[in-house]
Amino acid sequence: MLNPATASPQSPKRSKGNTMLVPTIIMAVLACSLFIAAVAKGGGQHIVGLKAALRMTVELLPMLVLAFIVAGMMQTLVPQQHISQWIGAESGLRGILLGTLVGAITPGGPFVSMPLAAGFLKAGAGMGTMVAFMTSWSLLSVHRIPIELSVLGWRFLLVRMASTALFAPLAGIFANAIVKALKI
Repeated sequence: MLNPATASPQSPKRSKGNTMLVPTIIMAVLACSLFIAAVAKGGGQHIVGLKAALRMTVELLPMLVLAFIVAGMMQTLVPQQHISQWIGAESGLRGILLGTLVGAITPGGPFVSMPLAAGFLKAGAGMGTMVAFMTSWSLLSVHRIPIELSVLGWRFLLVRMASTALFAPLAGIFANAIVKALKI
């Protein structure tokens, strides 16, 4: 068994500090404030809210855990040189187009796509590629096509796809330009 402390040089980079501390504090303050507001409203609204939260947790937790496992495995199993070559900052337009394609075919909600994007970023993916990935996931998601086609029709689907198809690559190109200009 491999000791994590002596892992190979291909181990993912460790970030300095806890980048999730501030968002966690903000979310805690918001949750506590809403809970207090629900208690003050009376009528057991705080219990109704907690039951709804528990239902959502039970429904979403398995997908969230699996998405984090996939993101973690990508960081450790995909060699850094492959990440850099295909979707790293040096990959240029090829990486942006690949990020656009993968984003469009990534199933699930933000509990899947965001951990994947975070895993790719930590593994060395370029900022532009991941901006293209997230933009494509939100605008083009092919898994929504069947329901969109049945509810809104083929004309709407074609117009929407044609009018949004370039946004993800353009967003990736702009993101790379911003990163380069600001040296971040």
